[in-house]
Amino acid sequence: MPETYSLVEATMKVIQDRRSIRSYTQELVSDQHLDMILEAARQAPSGENAQPWRFIIVKDPDTRNKLGAVAGGGSGRRFTSEFVTKQMQERFSSLEDEAKKKAAFEKLTSGQVSAFLANAPVNIVVCGKKDVWDMPFDTSASIENILLMVTALGLGACWVIAPCFDIRDEERIKLLLNIPEGFKAVSIISIGHPTRAHRPRPRMAINQLVFSERWGMPYYKESV
Repeated sequence: MPETYSLVEATMKVIQDRRSIRSYTQELVSDQHLDMILEAARQAPSGENAQPWRFIIVKDPDTRNKLGAVAGGGSGRRFTSEFVTKQMQERFSSLEDEAKKKAAFEKLTSGQVSAFLANAPVNIVVCGKKDVWDMPFDTSASIENILLMVTALGLGACWVIAPCFDIRDEERIKLLLNIPEGFKAVSIISIGHPTRAHRPRPRMAINQLVFSERWGMPYYKESV
């Protein structure tokens, strides 16, 4: 019984410790760690056991720079549109520090928020088989397994969709990495050693998220 509780606690700690890490040291990720990360991805569930995922490991600096450029362009277009339509201003309306707000706007609209792919020692490009019905969900399951194993190994990672969101960028990635017909890049996961510890991000109270039998009926009677 104590071993069971230890496993449960260790699992919850990995889940709670996971962060989106965008800044890495130059220390390389070992092949042993990459093998464990990829095995975790391989063990993910998929509808009808279709296993539609494929993974491209990118370490070459020139290719990483190109991936970072595509990601930065994709994020820049997306967030500039959000800024022009005033959605960004509304989203940050509770941030009272004007200097921090300006810096956040600049980071988002410039695409810097995703261009860091170039600086990660390893990028894993997650591809999916287009004709598999559940492919978006299956690949998401494999990505979460990647993120959790990365955390368990003391590494950092970030799930980036910016270079795969726009069909034009999707084609650029396809040509760059020689992705065959019938497959598409779904996301890119940056992996490396974090430059610093990161604080927990706030989470909504669970009693705001969970209902009993139907929407709006509280499952938790007390504030949790």
